[in-house]
Amino acid sequence: MPDYHDDLRLAHVLADAADAATMERFKALDLKVETKPDLTPVSEADKAAEELIRGQLQRARPRDAVLGEEYGVEGTGPRRWVIDPIDGTKNYVRGVPVWATLIALTEAAEGGYQPVVGLVSAPALGRRWWAAKGHGAFTGRSLTSASRMRVSQVSRIADASFAYSSLTGWEERGRLDGFLDLTRAVWRTRGYGDFWPYMMVAEGSVDICAEPELSLWDMAATAVIVTEAGGVFTGLDGRPGPHSGNAAASNGHLHDELLGYLNQKY
Repeated sequence: MPDYHDDLRLAHVLADAADAATMERFKALDLKVETKPDLTPVSEADKAAEELIRGQLQRARPRDAVLGEEYGVEGTGPRRWVIDPIDGTKNYVRGVPVWATLIALTEAAEGGYQPVVGLVSAPALGRRWWAAKGHGAFTGRSLTSASRMRVSQVSRIADASFAYSSLTGWEERGRLDGFLDLTRAVWRTRGYGDFWPYMMVAEGSVDICAEPELSLWDMAATAVIVTEAGGVFTGLDGRPGPHSGNAAASNGHLHDELLGYLNQKY
C-alpha cells in the first residue's frame, strides 16, 4: 500500500503558504469581493491562495493535474490535486473565523478519481486536520505534533448530534420534510456549516452531518478524513465518496438511518 507520506508532507507545505496568504487579508478593510455567475462571492484572497497553491504544485509535482474552484482543471494524468482555496468564503468576507483551505490528492480509479490524501486547514480557528488512505486521520499543528482521530460510537439516532448548513437547500430540493423529521429525532442539532461538521464527525464530537448541494472541491479532502477516522462518507444516494453532488457523513452506526430520513418522499 502506498504510504503517501511525501504527498501529505507537501499538502502541509501548501497549507502553510495558503494560511499565511489568507490570514494576511482576513478582516482587511480593503478586501475586494466579487460575485461569480452562480451568485456566490469570491474574494481576492480566494484567487491569490489558489494561484499560490497551483504555483507550488507546478514546481513540486509538474506531472500532476490540478482542479481548483476558481481556475478549473489544468493538466491530465492519473493523479489530480483538488483545491478549495477558501471553503466558507461568506464567513471569510464577514470576519467569521469558520473557513478553511481544503487540499486533496485524488487518483484515477473505477468510478472516477478517488481521494487518497486530504488536508483541511482552518488558520483563524488554529486547527488543522489530515488523512492519507490506509494510514488514519489526525489533527494537530503539524505532522510531528498530532493526535489520531476516531469517530464516535453513538448508535441510537435519539442520542445523536446532527450538524447541517442551512434549511433553504433542503427545501429547494424537496427534502425539507425528511430533514425536519431528522432534526426532531436526534438529541441535538447545530448549524455549523461548510467543512467543520465533517471534521467534528471525524473527531467524534458530532455524529452525523449532511449537505444537499456540494462540489467536488468541497468534499474531496473531507471524505478521506472522515473515512480514515472510521466514519462513512457518501452522497445522499448512498454512493461512497465525493461524487454525488451532495454529502452525508456519519460515524457509520447511524448512516442508514441518516440516509433514510433525508430520502423520505411525501
